[in-house]
Amino acid sequence: MRISFVLLIALFSFINLSAQSSVWFPSGLNIQPFTANMLEPKAGFSYILGRSELRLDIGSSADIYHLKKDNTVLSFGADLFTYTRLRGEREFHFPVETIDYLFGVNGGYKISDAENEYGFRFRLSHISAHFVDGHYDYDINGWRNGRTPRVYSREFIEIFPFFKSGSFRTYTGLTYLFHTSPKVFGKGIYQLGFDYFFTGISDSFSPFAALDLKLQKQNKFTGSSIACAGIKFGRYDAKGLSVLLSYYSGKSIHGEYFDLNEEYFTIGLNVDL
Repeated sequence: MRISFVLLIALFSFINLSAQSSVWFPSGLNIQPFTANMLEPKAGFSYILGRSELRLDIGSSADIYHLKKDNTVLSFGADLFTYTRLRGEREFHFPVETIDYLFGVNGGYKISDAENEYGFRFRLSHISAHFVDGHYDYDINGWRNGRTPRVYSREFIEIFPFFKSGSFRTYTGLTYLFHTSPKVFGKGIYQLGFDYFFTGISDSFSPFAALDLKLQKQNKFTGSSIACAGIKFGRYDAKGLSVLLSYYSGKSIHGEYFDLNEEYFTIGLNVDL
């Protein structure tokens, strides 16, 4: 681990000397989050329609280093996410049932011209999931719905090649799980998606639509999908505020419910960092 750290510092030092332009701790992201992909930095909430449940997202991705040369940008950064499920109750109470944590590092490579962009994003990440006290039923002195806490974690690498023309972007994703607990998951996750922002209507907001399709193995291959549409206030490819309606179908996004099939609509708010 120490050798890897020393090599990384040496690489950064070499790049810094030979680069046309390099920036530590830049103000923006080299590659904007993929709108419909679940594992993206979010700061907001989604209300699950018809179920009195909320999802609260608190997360951020930050680029630590940008190396720019001509029309190419190489970036390195870090990811820190939590996404939680809360249950709505009377008197404005929202017991937290389960929480998932993600942290890791990322890299990006982007080539752009007047009309198009293309490149890829790489991640090395860890996820773990845990039940919280809101999942415990004190009336029966036991866990709700008979679901007791279990160990859930995964370590993975992923690569997302993408192509962007104007405000339309399409991408594929390949994730390799090199460690999981429990060991019921296949090694690969395969994704395909797009996002499109309707620009030119106003300088203040942009309607958008996005789709993400995922195939993974959990004893057997199973698919999941996220479709969303909404309005983003601010520049479509920068910081802003999004109001959106989304549809989800597939295995639960929460690790403690990984074997549960779900289908629902949400309406939500996200601060795009």
